[in-house]
Amino acid sequence: MENIWFSAALWLGLALFATLLSIWLGISVALTEIVVGVAAQLVVGAALGPKLLGAEQSWVVFLAGVGSIVLTFLAGAELDPEAFRKSWKEATVLGLAAFLAPFLGVAGIAHLLLGWAVQPAWLAGVALSTTSVAVVYAVMLELGLNKTAYGKLILAACFVNDLATVVALGLLFAPFGLSTLLFALGLAAGLWLLLKFTGPFFRRYGGRTSELEAKFLLFALFLLGGLATWSGSEAVLPAYLVGMVLAGTVGRDHALVRRLRTLTFGFLTPFYFIRAGSLVQIPALLSGFWVFLALLLGKMLTKFVGVYPVTARYRYPHGESMYTTLLMSTGLTFGTISALYGLSHGIITPAQYSYLVAAVIGSAVVPTWLANRFFLPKRHLEQAPTAPVEVRA
Repeated sequence: MENIWFSAALWLGLALFATLLSIWLGISVALTEIVVGVAAQLVVGAALGPKLLGAEQSWVVFLAGVGSIVLTFLAGAELDPEAFRKSWKEATVLGLAAFLAPFLGVAGIAHLLLGWAVQPAWLAGVALSTTSVAVVYAVMLELGLNKTAYGKLILAACFVNDLATVVALGLLFAPFGLSTLLFALGLAAGLWLLLKFTGPFFRRYGGRTSELEAKFLLFALFLLGGLATWSGSEAVLPAYLVGMVLAGTVGRDHALVRRLRTLTFGFLTPFYFIRAGSLVQIPALLSGFWVFLALLLGKMLTKFVGVYPVTARYRYPHGESMYTTLLMSTGLTFGTISALYGLSHGIITPAQYSYLVAAVIGSAVVPTWLANRFFLPKRHLEQAPTAPVEVRA
């Protein structure tokens, strides 16, 4: 579509429809945006041509990337440093269990059951071992759980899970070189500078209509994201760390967080979630539906094997154990990133990529729907500072 304004209107129209759909059905808008993306690439592509949606246009890719980065940053900023220090052992055990079980289990399923070669099987294990911070945070924000100790614990466990995924991807497939070392040093230096100077800088120059704080944060996220991409990693990786480092500064500035949420959920994340849904190639998926089903069920079952016993060990009630396990079964950002890495480096075939991306996106929808439909943690919802929107999904 040559007229960029018509193209932008199409995307925001889809976002508006997804929002109305979430209100009508009482489910998370992140899920409806993903589903709308799947339907849009099928319906719009069939009716008006496969290129009309323009999911691969550079400006769409950029806005989707910014959405994932800022959303991940906000998730990190929600962590209460004091609460994290109190529960870091539990969050670490949950996160590592949520990584190891599907990493080994899905790799085994891909190799032994589906007949994939060793390297593609390990890549499948990496891609489906993730937990989506973006989806979990979006759901918890709508329910008000992000302000509870329970919600902060789950977000911390999600970070540990995804950090393990990134490390596994690097150890298995990405050669460590000088650029990796420079990225690690640059990230450490950047986090230290942000921790030391952000608070005084905001107190001296912030609080104005020029929105200096937002510009400063985007500058830092883009700079560290660029360094990560240059080193062969992903721009979203430093975002959560920046959010955690600035949780004591940005996280406590409720007016700033509210303005960032308006920008993120009102404009940026619809591009991210709708585009994620549009990556599913329905014809390829239908032709190998049993492969997709094996991967999706393999992820969900191995997540259950890994996470549920840990929640039982920490004496969660059954409903909360199921809710935690299902939320930790979601995947999106790092799952699609890992699959795309495998495709671009010739580790997996285009067909295997389609199966993996479909399973990743399915894991963003199915576990979240089941969790919100059957296992809402009402005890924690009552502790939320604001009344959550009723979820009937």
